[in-house]
Amino acid sequence: MTTYLPGFANHHASEAVAGALPIGRNSPQRTPFGLYAEQLSGTAFTAPRAENRRSWLYRLRPTANHPPFRASDAAPLLRSAPFDEVPPSPNRLRWDPLPWPEAPTDWLGGLVSYGGTGSVAEQTGVGIHLYAATQDMERVFFSADGELLIVPQEGALAITTEFGRIDVAPLQIALIPRGVRFRIALPDGRARGYVCENYGALFRLPDLGPIGANGLANPRDFETPVAAYEDSDAPCEVVQKFQGRLWSTTLDHSPFDVVAWHGNLAPCRYDLTRFNTINTVSFDHPDPSIFTVLTSPSDTPGTANCDFVIFPPRWMVAEDTFRPPWFHRNVMSEFMGLITGAYDAKEGGGFAPGGASLHNQMNGHGPDQASWEKATNADLKPVKLTDTMAFMFETRHVVRPTRWAVESPTCQLDYDEVWSGFAKAQVP
Repeated sequence: MTTYLPGFANHHASEAVAGALPIGRNSPQRTPFGLYAEQLSGTAFTAPRAENRRSWLYRLRPTANHPPFRASDAAPLLRSAPFDEVPPSPNRLRWDPLPWPEAPTDWLGGLVSYGGTGSVAEQTGVGIHLYAATQDMERVFFSADGELLIVPQEGALAITTEFGRIDVAPLQIALIPRGVRFRIALPDGRARGYVCENYGALFRLPDLGPIGANGLANPRDFETPVAAYEDSDAPCEVVQKFQGRLWSTTLDHSPFDVVAWHGNLAPCRYDLTRFNTINTVSFDHPDPSIFTVLTSPSDTPGTANCDFVIFPPRWMVAEDTFRPPWFHRNVMSEFMGLITGAYDAKEGGGFAPGGASLHNQMNGHGPDQASWEKATNADLKPVKLTDTMAFMFETRHVVRPTRWAVESPTCQLDYDEVWSGFAKAQVP
């Protein structure tokens, strides 16, 4: 795989057959081997050069070669913005892990929407989904509504894309651009995880500011696939998500027929264990923004459409201070998931790997009573947090839950009780 930097004009090229990439012209009169030149644009043609993303694909057939799409029910529990099934709630919500489906279910059919924000039509906000799958996909899927950030929690994913194959496992992530077709196989027989469908500005690396040139996620650690193609004339179902609904058509060939590609828009993977954590050495727990891997900016500088934030293993070194996240109310809304281990602000149980929580803007939250007691009385020597990886989709918008999310048996109706055991402070 080759390196890839989300959000900048790095150029990459890959060919499955030597000589398949034209030299000097993106769309020459006669392409090598008679391949069809096709541009995939992830931004407007006139976007600034530093933000403009597009790739040229050289394929056996153009993607325009397909019958009409028809409405599909391929993912019964998948929803899209605007999320208006139930009124938004200020209440804090938490869920047990998504159960495994009883019937054989592929990755697409196993998508379950927990909520989201914004508007697909206006290209703002996000959709937040979880998946639990037990069989390989035979059909192919793409979202015309947003790019897909896939966060595996259990089980590896073998993702075949138009650009080549990406293999991701827990503690890695995959980012699939809007419109890119893909199919997912399950090497471990089953898989579960989280998906952020980003309707807004494309994810990119955050600016480092006073941190300097190094830190957080390093550009060199983002990897794109090597070109590979399928020369198949077998029928293939393609499902797309368009303006919140699913549509299906059947091709008489494989859509993975890209022999070569070049550009700066491509699927990529990133290993979360390579994140270079910046932490305090004096006092206070740093704001979670210091753990941002990728950001989707909004029209308000510094206020994200969505941040993807992780809480990885790290040293806790600080003097005379409360080390876990403090109690807080935030203008941003926080949807959290847990990949492995325990989260240091929720050690009292209930937040399990594969589970999730939602704290909408301006509603108080923070460590549960057990975590607060432990941190308040801890011996303040350097401590290394190990065997943990939590994450957060943080957005400027209120996350509106789906009907399934608030009515599901996995929704913990007693979540508020984790904050019920605090004694009143005694002021003289």
